[in-house]
Amino acid sequence: MRKIPAELCVRCKGNKHLCGLSSCPIVERFRTIVNITLKVSAKESIDGSTPPSVVVGESSYPRVSLLFNVPPGVSGEDAREYENPKDWWGKRSIYEILNLRSSMISNVLKTKVDDVWKLYEREISLTTVSENPVLSMSKVNGEIKPSLKFDGYLMPRGPSINSADIKVIENPKLSRLMEKMIFDDVKASEGVIELYKNNHDLYKIINALSMGLLGRKKSRKLVPTRWAITAVDSVVGKDLLSKVREYDSINEVEVYFQQYLGNIFHVILYPSSYRVAWIEIWHPLSLWSNELVISELSENYWGVYDFMDGGYMAARLAVLESLENRKRSAGVIIVREITKDYFAPLGNWHIRETVRRAMQNKIATLDSLSKGIEFVESRLSKGVNLKSLKSVNGILTQRAIDSFLDYQGKH
Repeated sequence: MRKIPAELCVRCKGNKHLCGLSSCPIVERFRTIVNITLKVSAKESIDGSTPPSVVVGESSYPRVSLLFNVPPGVSGEDAREYENPKDWWGKRSIYEILNLRSSMISNVLKTKVDDVWKLYEREISLTTVSENPVLSMSKVNGEIKPSLKFDGYLMPRGPSINSADIKVIENPKLSRLMEKMIFDDVKASEGVIELYKNNHDLYKIINALSMGLLGRKKSRKLVPTRWAITAVDSVVGKDLLSKVREYDSINEVEVYFQQYLGNIFHVILYPSSYRVAWIEIWHPLSLWSNELVISELSENYWGVYDFMDGGYMAARLAVLESLENRKRSAGVIIVREITKDYFAPLGNWHIRETVRRAMQNKIATLDSLSKGIEFVESRLSKGVNLKSLKSVNGILTQRAIDSFLDYQGKH
């Protein structure tokens, strides 16, 4: 979470809003977690429909924790809203998302990563790719752990309790293609691409990969959800890029914009073969920093990038989707500003969804990349000289060389 000085909290006590937030995140989370803890603390089992929602942990690999998430006492379509990133966008605030996530119990089941078919036979894995929420019952033991866990990749997770057994009460509803992919003996990457091309929800594809429902049958294993998210973005992005590289370039410089949950995105497309600069500007008092911090990442024409970054892979996918839809190639600069209003990490889903919507919102067309960069600079909340950044300067320098060589070739 954003670091707020302890002495400020002591003076505020959740009432004076000295940190500048509209309400105290500590009080809000505590209230929600206490309510849900009291609701289930005296029970030996927890009933409810999973939205669906599941997390495969990565610690203690190859014996991992499977977190089966359920809002207690909530069933049917009402449960869907507890994990619904595509429909959350633009409608739910950070507080509302935190409250929804805090209201789910993570039923923790210890399992081996190669127990894929055991989970399949019990239909636990099938619930995670169901088209509808699925009612379940979890026999629990031990005490509930009233905490809210945050992660830069995953959605926040609420209180947890050890589960002795999870029983699926309703039949999961799968698409025909998903059922086919589960039984097909093909590479996991082929299954991911086939589902994506047939308009399957990306988040269900992530669940399918994470729960070991895709891939060669003899080698299927559970995949930690954090890894599965980036893997799906990467696999789909690689397939899209193989097509985008073959298209003609756009003819003008285009600027796109969108913002949500304290994150502001500008995307510049410019006439060029494919290459990308990803720039993150972390405002003072934003999530991870008390001062202005700028990070950069570059990707070349062949899809080779400086380092793996889950947020970048999510944004990259959204831009490649747009280029593929237009049947055009382009050079790309993505600028993400993270303001102090983004006070709690919600996972990288909002990056993917916000950039998707940014690519539907063109705000300017200009006749040079330099003007496009200056235009975006003028709109940034913090004064940042984009041209001074290594990734952007490299693009401008390369374009100058290309133009010179092109001129020499014509004379």
